Amino acid sequence: MSTPNFRIREGNPSDFPEIFRLVQELAEYERLRHEVVATLDDYQKFGTGAAPYFHTLLAEVPDKDGFRAVGFALYFFTFSTFLGKPTLYLEDLFVEPPHRGQGIGKALLTELARIALQKDCGRMEWAVLNWNAPAIAFYQSLGAVPQSEWTVYRLTRENIQRLAETSTHSGHRSR
Repeated sequence: MSTPNFRIREGNPSDFPEIFRLVQELAEYERLRHEVVATLDDYQKFGTGAAPYFHTLLAEVPDKDGFRAVGFALYFFTFSTFLGKPTLYLEDLFVEPPHRGQGIGKALLTELARIALQKDCGRMEWAVLNWNAPAIAFYQSLGAVPQSEWTVYRLTRENIQRLAETSTHSGHRSR
């Protein structure tokens, strides 16, 4: 078996410009470019500090200047009340089309599985667009199964604001 011509490493704040570039490519691929409102400042604000809201892995290939990012995984941790353990939630995984089929996506997921085990996670979860047949087939080939009995719900910022301003009782919220 040949040695892969890529490496996977943990991302850091200096990688945010590359991650942001890849996020924009992902948005194009998913036909959701119009929904990207994030800025590099947002990544800096929420991806750094003592308790960052997200973590990243980068997939890189050698190039004339050293290495170039061609894929990423952005993840964070939630908590399962039923399992009593953390869950590694994969927000996004993307590999540039010319670099697909080389094992990069599987290597990113393998590293995420190692992280999940290290953090004593009871499971890993992620969402896939229903039309993305190649991604669905890839994930199923790894043993992932769809959770069809669950429906994802979302509140947009506007609806979060509306809900937060709703008074449901006459008392005050305690802190």
